[in-house]
Amino acid sequence: MCGIWAVFGSEEDVSVQCNACHKIGHRGPDCFRMESVNHFMNCCLGFHRLAIMDDLTGMQPMRVFSHPHVWLLYNGEIYNFRLLQRQFGFRYSTGCDGESIIHLYCHGGIEFAAQHLDGVFAFILLDTEKRKVFIGRDTFGIRPCFTLSTESGFLAICSEAKGLQELELKTISSGYKILPFPPGHVDTYQLLANGKTAFEERTRFHKIGQTPLYKTVVSAKGDKTNLENIADLLEAAVRKRLLSERRIGCLLSGGLDSSLVAALLVKNAREAGISYPIQTFSIGMEGSPDLIAAKKVASYLGTEHHEVVMTPEDGLNAIEKVIYHLESYDITTVRASVGMYLVSKYIKEKTDTVVIYSGEGSDELAQGYIYFHKSPSPEDGDAESRRLLEDLYYFDVLRGDKSTAAWGLEIRVPFLDHLFTSYYLSLPAEDRQPKNGIEKYLLRSAFAKKGLIPNEILWRPKEAFSDGLSATSKPWYEMIQNHLQQQVNEEDLGNAANKFPVNPPKTKEAFYYRTVFEKHYPGASNFTPYFWMPRWIEASDPSARTLKHYKQ
Repeated sequence: MCGIWAVFGSEEDVSVQCNACHKIGHRGPDCFRMESVNHFMNCCLGFHRLAIMDDLTGMQPMRVFSHPHVWLLYNGEIYNFRLLQRQFGFRYSTGCDGESIIHLYCHGGIEFAAQHLDGVFAFILLDTEKRKVFIGRDTFGIRPCFTLSTESGFLAICSEAKGLQELELKTISSGYKILPFPPGHVDTYQLLANGKTAFEERTRFHKIGQTPLYKTVVSAKGDKTNLENIADLLEAAVRKRLLSERRIGCLLSGGLDSSLVAALLVKNAREAGISYPIQTFSIGMEGSPDLIAAKKVASYLGTEHHEVVMTPEDGLNAIEKVIYHLESYDITTVRASVGMYLVSKYIKEKTDTVVIYSGEGSDELAQGYIYFHKSPSPEDGDAESRRLLEDLYYFDVLRGDKSTAAWGLEIRVPFLDHLFTSYYLSLPAEDRQPKNGIEKYLLRSAFAKKGLIPNEILWRPKEAFSDGLSATSKPWYEMIQNHLQQQVNEEDLGNAANKFPVNPPKTKEAFYYRTVFEKHYPGASNFTPYFWMPRWIEASDPSARTLKHYKQ
């Protein structure tokens, strides 16, 4: 996890630029660098580093002797960088995985480069010889990226929107927009003599569900069953993410997804010769079903387990900081992020683990949400699954990245591996829907005879992370709502549609979240395009505990 930041065509002095760049310092606590680009006016590149690979020569902005005209800033991990080196004969100057982006670009251009990256990334690449600026983001938007540009040619890019706000206020007249950069795309800008830019084109280099173009070590095989291929590809996704020179751990809620990831991590870490014990981390209040289930899994796997018991007050006191880091006011995202934010705080302060595995993406891919039981048809379920995956960067992917990055940790999400997701989505729609009253039936079946996790966990019903934090007798969402009854008055809520015409809040909880969000990000309602809610059922709240299926 790192923070990237760049401006082109700025009229502001260095102090203003430094202040803006330091707003994302939490993403890279190990070191910081800011550089002006040689012979180019008003162009500045900033980087906050979390050192995961090559602590000695992996600092950015990155330049290599063989291509001195190319400057690179990137946040992410490129899992196939060694395979690319063998395939194309690249000669690396560093041991840093991101260097492969420079060599791929110089070999075949920016779209070629993006298409051959097996990993997660947001990058800014500057070619001073061709006078081009390129921006790219991975297929699912697992690493964040925001842009700010004007018709006059000013361009700024940052990992988080907060790093662009000062530039926005001091440099831009009315009508500006900080925008999230779309996943799976690359933008090309011409760099003008005065340091400003001119937009040229936007290209989509990869779509969700498409088979990647890059060569792979493990792939689906025709002589194996669908269940065997699912298990093999998910294990390969976990294995390739062992790439790290820092200690690796795993978030463990005790649900299917995190338990499978933890089990595969323990297995592959042992086979890879990793000597330290894998640490697992769970969080919840007294009586939390997640804490109970996670302890069973950790005992079964033999991990060094850490259990964080939070109080309602801990959660309530963290909400404003969570909204600030999330840059979102979505109800279910905020609720679920509180636990992840607090367990990340514990990991940062109490352990030396830096790289964190997690189970994000499985519910969207494998139709794990309870409302999928009400899908009118397999085709409707497939369409909803793909829609959720397309919008993940607004919700669960955003939560995973920013809740952990707030404490200088790096999250890794094997369920969103390109190969695994493309294969899973290629299977018949009817095979991927809930079956026998059980969501994610296909995924569970793929590991039914593996013995990786206890059988009761393999078939444990879906429990949303924000719900599993608390006992069923007193849900977390009810604690929040009861607390906010006195924080928001009825008159303010009644006037909410006038005050917030975009995505107007309809509850006191939603109103409070929006008020806090507007305090930090005034007028930025576009960061959240809509509120996440279940489909095909009547629901007034996103919590699964309000649904009939859950109560049964």
